[in-house]
Amino acid sequence: MAIYLTRESKVLVQGMTGAEGMKHTRRMLAAGTDVVGGVNPRKAGRSVDFDGRAVPVFGSVGEGIEHTGADVTVVFVPPAFARAAVVEAADAGIGLAVVITEGIPVHDAVALTSHARARGTRVIGPNCPGLITPGQSNAGIVPPDIAKPGRIGLVSKSGTLTYQLMHELRDVGFSTCVGIGGDPVVGTSHIDCLTAFQDDPDTELIVLIGEIGGDAEERAAAHIREHVTKPVVGYIAGFTAPEGKTMGHAGAIVSGSSGTARAKKEALEAAGVRVGSTPTETARHVLEALDVLGGAAPDDAARDGARDGARA
Repeated sequence: MAIYLTRESKVLVQGMTGAEGMKHTRRMLAAGTDVVGGVNPRKAGRSVDFDGRAVPVFGSVGEGIEHTGADVTVVFVPPAFARAAVVEAADAGIGLAVVITEGIPVHDAVALTSHARARGTRVIGPNCPGLITPGQSNAGIVPPDIAKPGRIGLVSKSGTLTYQLMHELRDVGFSTCVGIGGDPVVGTSHIDCLTAFQDDPDTELIVLIGEIGGDAEERAAAHIREHVTKPVVGYIAGFTAPEGKTMGHAGAIVSGSSGTARAKKEALEAAGVRVGSTPTETARHVLEALDVLGGAAPDDAARDGARDGARA
């Protein structure tokens, strides 16, 4: 019940010894993630104690892979060093690089995603919350205690909305939740995740969260129309955003009718996607779609709560 990340994933943390790296490594370990090491050339050979678990620090990603068999790295380094960190990880043969770092220059994002793709490394992000397979592993900063394992696959540009939909649908549960990031250049797209969820036998329904700016959601709609047979429920953030203003993410900017929430909603609905006007209404659409699919469903109290929230 997962895409990209499972309980077998072995995770390195680039930037583990920094403040953010320390905090979120501790949270990942508490969630059951198999964090096998950190990377910091200046502190190589040491170890860091996380509540009784000693995690070694390696001088390079290659060294970490050699000693631990790591196949995932989570990147917490400052923006100026993010490109080099991902290039190093890709050159070392890491399979998945989860880039949490915010504020990476666009030309660096283009370079690191292109380099990683050429080396066969999947990049999640940058400027993303990472991904979580509830009950198995958590790579990034997603709160691990707001959802259980279940039948829904979630892909989202927005970290905050990822958390909200996870909470709204906590009684149903998720296969994997992927926060792809909202910058103009990201390594993994809605389409990539839609394809993976379509191929995952334990994902029965997909939730797609988008926002204003660019044409990623329109392209996702075309892909859904041609290639996705599972139900898809969507939500688009930014219906009240003023034209020409960057809203939230660096990629969330509209010009004229291009990239507007309305245009994205219409494209998704034309592809058969039910699009909610609020996160809570989106959750209600999910519950209704799962009722149609049949099988295990949340209890009546959870369903009524979502419906009451939508009416409010």
